[in-house]
Parts: sequence; structure tokens; C-alpha cells
Amino acid sequence: MQNQFSRTQLLFGKPAIDTLAGSRVAVFGVGGVGGYVVEVLARSGVGAIDLYDDDRVCLTNVNRQLYALISTIGKHKVDVAAQRVHDINPHCIVRTYKKFYLVSNAHEVDLSCYDYVVDCIDTVSAKMELVRRCKQLGVPILCCMGAANKFDATAFRIADISKTKNDPLAKVMRKRLRREGINHFKCVYSDELPTAPFDDADISCRFHCICPNKDMRKCTDRRNIPASNAFVPAAEGIIAGGEVVKDLIAAAGTMRISPQERDTSAPALKAADRARRMLQEWKTMKLQEQSAGNE
Repeated sequence: MQNQFSRTQLLFGKPAIDTLAGSRVAVFGVGGVGGYVVEVLARSGVGAIDLYDDDRVCLTNVNRQLYALISTIGKHKVDVAAQRVHDINPHCIVRTYKKFYLVSNAHEVDLSCYDYVVDCIDTVSAKMELVRRCKQLGVPILCCMGAANKFDATAFRIADISKTKNDPLAKVMRKRLRREGINHFKCVYSDELPTAPFDDADISCRFHCICPNKDMRKCTDRRNIPASNAFVPAAEGIIAGGEVVKDLIAAAGTMRISPQERDTSAPALKAADRARRMLQEWKTMKLQEQSAGNE
């Protein structure tokens, strides 16, 4: 029977779709890059997506962020994201956490329950802590490096952190984590050299912060206000989301199992069972929500 994922199934095969339907992925940061990661995961049929971000939509986000519209200004990004994901796949279990992942609260997040973690955070200390903990737990992680101050959407690469170049954020993480014995993890980075933004006091958030949630992070307290555009962060997010999808399927061994093979393939049968269990979890959650609403 045809559904919203039929065209994907024609390319990947039903067992791959089942793998995605039975997977749980966490995305930390749902801004310019993270929003497009979530979009790819949702449109690929990932069964459970956990979203971590405490930002609200700001007018200055509209130039590049998927969830930023004039109509969504002031709303929590994770709430807008959850609504959009459910409009794509009503069966997706979306858990939202209005919090920034920090070194100080990292212990509150159980990363072991995830099949994959995507780092779209813009704070070095938080990114490093997320890598540390995923490495300790053996949870796959993909880190998204800098997308600000760049023009070339075709310059992004998937690489080990040790192979990155021309990315200031990647350089800092590479050097600091190397001291801790963490030399390898996958990332998305651009090898384009950053361009210095104009110092325009008339429009800079550094002097005129208009964030709707000013009790969190005032732009006037930031050292730098990065420049951005509509296409570079989007390209990185789409590339990152696609890599997660392919990695999940590759790890399960379910890429392109033919319709003739899937009833006898052990990986296909395992993926089908996981998909059924995820769907049952969604049904149970819906029943609990309905019951709570009737009280």
C-alpha cells in the first residue's frame, strides 16, 4: 500500500524503511542546521525523534531556519518542529526538551537510549561533552561544524574530525579532544575559509538584541554575531540528516534487500520487529494521552 515513504522504499527497500521506523534519534539544536536534519529524519520515516533546544524563534532567524516564519516568532523552536514532524509523519514519536545541552546538565540526559545522536550545538564546551559521553556509551554521533560566515553550499564534506581543515570550530574541538585521547568521530564540515561579516552597528544583534526570550542568552552578551544565509546551513543539515539515515540502515544491514529476500532475511525480520514495537509504543502513548484528556 502506498504511503508518504513509498518513493524512499522504492530506492532503499522495505527492510530499510522498517529500520528507520524502529530507530530513535536525538537532535541537539534545531536552528539553521538542526532544523533541516530533523526534516530529513522526519521525511525518511524515523520512528522517534528527540529534540533539545531552548531557543524561541526570532525575527533574525527567518533568513535561514526552517521553523522560523513571521507567524512563528516567539514560539519555542522544538514546539514548531514537533508540529511539523507530525504533519509529515503522524506516527512519529516526538519528544521535546526545552533545554540547552550544557556541561552542567549533561548528566540529566540519558544518551544510551538513542540509536544515533546529532550534534547541531554552537557551543564548543557542550559539543565536546556530547562527544565524550557518546564515545563512553558507544552511541553513534555526527557533529555538525560551522556554517556561519560562508557562501559555498557545495563545500561541505563528511569526514573524521582528524581530516578537517579550514574550519575554526573543528580545529578547536580536534585539538582539545585529542588531549583527552578522543581522536576520531564523524563530522560534517566545510573546507571553505570563513568570511568576516560586516561590522554594521545599525543592524547587528550585538547592539540591538530583539530575541523574544531575553532572559536566556542576550545577543548583546555574545562575543561575535555570525553572519548567515538561506542556503549554507540548509545544505549542511540535509547532508547530515542523509548521513544519519544511511548509517542507521548500514548498521542494521538492511539497505536494498529485495522484496523476494525480505521474508527470509534475518536483518529484515529484525527490522520489521523493531518497527512493529515502535508503532505499538506510539499507540500506547496515544491511548495514554486520550485517557489523560478524558480525566
